[in-house]
Amino acid sequence: MNSVVLSKTYPQPPFCEREVLRYAGCKEADKEVVALMNACLQEAKDKLSYKVCYRIFSVKTEDELCDFGAFRLRSKDLAVNLKNCRRVILFAATVGIELDRLIVKYSRISPARSLMMQAIGAERVEALCDAFCADMAKETNADLRPRFSPGYGDLPLVCQKEIFSLLDCGKRIGLSLNDSLLMAPSKSVTAFIGII
Repeated sequence: MNSVVLSKTYPQPPFCEREVLRYAGCKEADKEVVALMNACLQEAKDKLSYKVCYRIFSVKTEDELCDFGAFRLRSKDLAVNLKNCRRVILFAATVGIELDRLIVKYSRISPARSLMMQAIGAERVEALCDAFCADMAKETNADLRPRFSPGYGDLPLVCQKEIFSLLDCGKRIGLSLNDSLLMAPSKSVTAFIGII
């Protein structure tokens, strides 16, 4: 078990226009939509930061119980995801608070621009998670299970409290959790990744 919380900062990951459009709910994009997306990306790109904090734990699963040594939780779906894994990466990732500020700003004056900023944020944080997973596959020299986040399947959102405590997300990457279990910045992810 890695008892130390580690942090990484990434350069801007490759951008996927198709994913942004999917998150924006656009099946087909005309010139206007593409122009809006490009303008929003241009405005947002210098305001984004790509930060991750993580720890590696040993893991044992039995039925729906997942035992990570430092904590336990019950989730049949997570236990299935972690089957045959001896270790797990617990991580939090964020693209920073500045994008939230742009989303709020444009929600009042340009709903279309606000929606596109939301879509860019969703694509950017997923691209960050993909970069982190690729990085960890190399570092651990192992295959990784698909990442599994609180709120997915039967994994309760309340386990976010334990994750934030174990990773010290506020200090490490400026990520906080409110009483409703919502993260700030909003374009953030927490997840488990099983190491096969």
